Amino acid sequence: MSKWGSGHIYKKSGAWHLQFYTGETKMRDGELVKVRRSKKLCEAKGVTQKHVNGLAAAEMGKIESRTITAENLPVTKFWEEHYLPYCEKEWKGTGMRASTVRGFKQVWKQHLSSHFGNKTLQGYTADEARRFLSSLKTKQGKNTLKHIRALASAMFSEAMERNLRADNPWHVKIPKDCKETKTTEHYTMEEAENLITVLVDHVDAQLVIALSCFLGLGPAEIAGLQWGDVDADWINIRRNKPSHGKVGPPKTKERMAPVPIIDSVRVPLELWRGKCENPHGENWVIVDLPNMINRAIKPHVMGERECDRCEKTPKAPNGVTWKGLYAGRRGMVTAVIERSNGNYALAQRMARHKSMTTTLNIYNKGISNQSLLAGMRQVQKSLNK
Repeated sequence: MSKWGSGHIYKKSGAWHLQFYTGETKMRDGELVKVRRSKKLCEAKGVTQKHVNGLAAAEMGKIESRTITAENLPVTKFWEEHYLPYCEKEWKGTGMRASTVRGFKQVWKQHLSSHFGNKTLQGYTADEARRFLSSLKTKQGKNTLKHIRALASAMFSEAMERNLRADNPWHVKIPKDCKETKTTEHYTMEEAENLITVLVDHVDAQLVIALSCFLGLGPAEIAGLQWGDVDADWINIRRNKPSHGKVGPPKTKERMAPVPIIDSVRVPLELWRGKCENPHGENWVIVDLPNMINRAIKPHVMGERECDRCEKTPKAPNGVTWKGLYAGRRGMVTAVIERSNGNYALAQRMARHKSMTTTLNIYNKGISNQSLLAGMRQVQKSLNK
């Protein structure tokens, strides 16, 4: 038995074998250990030790050239061969949501791929991360910088888990003087009603707007509705049908909660049910949401473009703009809080948020001027007593 470099030569079952470490690690009994492999070199009969050593040296050269270590592993290669597959297939045993992975790929392609270039996992520093974020502070909004930092930090955290780094260089702060992100838009209840009026020729499109603006369903939740999910008084949220990706469960377990059917939704819902051939079971309530938005809703709301369904070219209506379906969800939260005298718990339940912080800080857009005026008049009355 003898040793050659970092490999170990041994004889077994009439043959010479080489045992070596791959440079990879794995968990065993709660501890991180190096991965060890064996490879047969040749039959033992009629060969000299010098010949065996030569075979071992050649094999070790091949192994060392492909050994994964932090010193020689570019960040881009770690992303392509390790972190991205981990996100797609390994995270929590199933992989991340398709929409999450798609967002990661977009951030990587637009910002991180060219930044990392040939930099290695071990060689990358926190100072490089700070300088990169600083270079973007006048070009990108604060939220974009947060997305960049979040992805890079998550990737280096996974490198730490694999024993490829001892620290995370992306535990850095966002520049204080970075460009502010544009405020997200929302529909008021008046705007929502105007949208429904504009879509009078398409009751299924009216239903989409009602589900978004009055019940707060997201686009993938609307697309994922089946007629079997609709009860007499409730709509059960059971799946997401994203425009890109596979049909799957809702974003969180909280988002699976049912929502009540109010009259503003019931009317277009029942009208559309009456027009459908088989509004039962696993049949989709809205068969192709992206198609409907592009070929029917946008032409009627934005104007100056022919609607593929009714073949009309409507003029842009006054006081109506297209802000996207998420604007309806934000508008619902804002309206519920305003019209329920500040019942934040009701708004959180309708939005089906895990945290009320999300409801108040991201979705609530504040009370309208009319409600502000009415409220201050009530204050004035109390002061005059």
